[in-house]
Amino acid sequence: MLSLHPDKTRLIEFGRFAAVNRKQRGLGKPETFAFLGFTFICGKTRKGHFQLMRKTRGDRMRAKLKDIKADLRRRMHWPISHQGKWLRQIVGGHFAYFAVPTNIRALTALRYRVIGLWRRCLPRRSQRADVTWERIVQLANNYLPKPCILHPWPNVRFAVKHPR
Repeated sequence: MLSLHPDKTRLIEFGRFAAVNRKQRGLGKPETFAFLGFTFICGKTRKGHFQLMRKTRGDRMRAKLKDIKADLRRRMHWPISHQGKWLRQIVGGHFAYFAVPTNIRALTALRYRVIGLWRRCLPRRSQRADVTWERIVQLANNYLPKPCILHPWPNVRFAVKHPR
């Protein structure tokens, strides 16, 4: 028999009219919820219309960066080209899942933080290695993918023309 946990399951007001309804009752903004690695937010477009916004969950982002930092430490003495190819796979895989509309800021932040972790790891390979920002930016441009939205909006993705 399926049962719901009372502490983990509740109804929230969310959707197109949630902000207007809550404002009329004197309440604040609609609540957000986390699902499948995203935080879902009731947002607005530039024209003021309702827009469902998705953002990478903060705890998932921190966990990913913590794992990358630990793995970079283990791979510290690999050749830079191998490190770059490995980081390209990691960052590219993250982008493949989280590159949805309205999430570009989180993707940019992840890439920037990975560059910072890599920059702090490279000088520790020897006592005389000095990695400047110009050098690390060049390496990042060569190896790390640039953040871009890979998944289209649902109205574009499901716009199928049937011959009916």
